Parts: sequence; structure tokens; C-alpha cells
Amino acid sequence: MSNELAMGWLVAIYLFMLAAFTGYEVIRRVPSILHTPLMSGSNFIHGIVVVGALHALLQADTPLMQAIGFIGVALGAANAAGGYVVTDRMLAMFKPSAAPAQKE
Repeated sequence: MSNELAMGWLVAIYLFMLAAFTGYEVIRRVPSILHTPLMSGSNFIHGIVVVGALHALLQADTPLMQAIGFIGVALGAANAAGGYVVTDRMLAMFKPSAAPAQKE
């Protein structure tokens, strides 16, 4: 393995660890009332990930790359769709329930 390739992997691992730590710290400090808008924003980001996976799938040359790209698109789409379902259920909790019947 060349030195440049090894350094590239080290930088990638470092960036992944930094992103994971930063994400944990940001999410930990979000108040409970703001979790619904946060999930909505993360669903938007998952949509961007699906577009990126589609782009990678269209650029794939080998069957292995195509299979990995297809799996990425499928999992990303399932994640985004599931996130929207959960967000919708969370928003439904904030809707007022039907008024109780008046006693006469």
C-alpha cells in the first residue's frame, strides 16, 4: 500500500470519527421539543444521500459496483421514507384531539 493511499485512509477515518463525535454532541444538546424539526431536516439530508447514491450507481462500471450502488439507493430510500413516517407520527401527537362532547 502506498504512503499516499494510507494517508488518505487515515484522513477518512479521522473525518468519520470527527463527524460522529460532532453529531453526537449536537444531538445530545437539542431540547426534546425540537426533535421533530431536527428529524425533518435529517430526512432532507437523507434525500440528498439517495441522490448521491443514484449518481454513484449510474457511474458504476462493474456488477459489484452496481450491486453496492443499488443497495445504497435502496437503503437510503427506505431510511428517508421511514424517517418521514416517524416524523408524521410525531407531528400527529401535537395536533389537538377532538373536543369532548358537552354534558347537558
